[in-house]
Amino acid sequence: MVLLDIHKSLSAEKLALQRKHYTHLTDEEFRFLVQQVDGRQRTHDKLPTFAQIEDWWYPVRLSCEQCSSEATAQYKSSLLPTSAFTLTDLTGGYGVDTYFMSEHASEVHYVERNEDLCKIVAHNFQTIRPQVHIHNTDAIHHLHEMASTDVIYLDPARRDQHGGKVFRLEDCEPNVIDILPTLRTKSKLIIIKLSPMLDITQALHSLKGIWDVHIVAVKNEVKEVLLVSNSDHYHHITTPKGYRKDTEGIVYATNILPTPSQNETYSSLFSFSQHEEKDAQCQFFEPSKMHLLNPGTYIYEPNAAIIKAGAYKLVAKRYDLCKMATNTHLYLSDKLVTKFPGRVWKLISTDIKKQKDIRANIMTRNYPLSPEQLHKKLKIKDSDTHTVIGARLAEKPILLFAERIDQHTTSC
Repeated sequence: MVLLDIHKSLSAEKLALQRKHYTHLTDEEFRFLVQQVDGRQRTHDKLPTFAQIEDWWYPVRLSCEQCSSEATAQYKSSLLPTSAFTLTDLTGGYGVDTYFMSEHASEVHYVERNEDLCKIVAHNFQTIRPQVHIHNTDAIHHLHEMASTDVIYLDPARRDQHGGKVFRLEDCEPNVIDILPTLRTKSKLIIIKLSPMLDITQALHSLKGIWDVHIVAVKNEVKEVLLVSNSDHYHHITTPKGYRKDTEGIVYATNILPTPSQNETYSSLFSFSQHEEKDAQCQFFEPSKMHLLNPGTYIYEPNAAIIKAGAYKLVAKRYDLCKMATNTHLYLSDKLVTKFPGRVWKLISTDIKKQKDIRANIMTRNYPLSPEQLHKKLKIKDSDTHTVIGARLAEKPILLFAERIDQHTTSC
């Protein structure tokens, strides 16, 4: 099907209303044209590489919304061997992960039961990814029939037959727990993408064996949780000290951010072996540490990936910080920690009533009121530079008025 040149400024909604101007197209061709405009506009920031490729086809809206972002796909690619290898993507979808993970692969098998997606991916890959073989079939059927491969990747569907979201690994499709024995006979390196909402501890218990956990956030929002069956191939990641290779996996908490130029990304990585958090000892706020409430004290919040990883005590131990309370994941220090993997503020006051005409954003962490309720109570205007933080300090509610330290080195 030949596509027309599309005006980038024209929205899909407006184009859909102009059917009468495209009489030379069949209804099917016109629907596809609208789909292309919609897909390009929806994924322009999410998938910037594809936007630059001539005659790149886009799938229906749901597939565009559910697919991996370029940033997370590139992260997965970084976990793979650096020399020629074979890869099977059992749940190919729109092919975003396949595209980036196949860059250094010698042979790739893309598996997808949706015929329309297979046609789109076959068109997109025919010249730029000739090593990719398209299989329009069921993942489980292909798994049983396929030869052994270096890497198997799968992203189980996390919706039931009625379209509702599911949160247990055994409720996903395909059921990874059921097919795990077969997966292990086909490949030593298995990568499973999970929803950020899935219970990681429960998933690891269900799968058994030793798995590394990768928690991937983009701009401080957790997007994916990856379980990786073998870590021997990592070349760019430092193994934590005290790692018990034969008995435990490693947790990698990564937050991907754009550089100031907006053309590249960088990431902060916080990794730890799975026994470290359990064994970690850290400082908690107590009366002897009242000096940490003086103006000039620094307030720290780890990025979303670290919070999801549950490294609450370990982050305090590594950066010599004082945790405000057991269930308050904010930390205090009278020293500025450079390259802290999260957000940093400088305390101005703990007495909000004495502050006149203040402007501040409001956030709450383990506080009795929601940000909306606190905003209504305080009646203050918003600000890009200052924050009122409602939290618990040694289990007692407290309000902190602070200035954001917006350094590139401390914003990850």
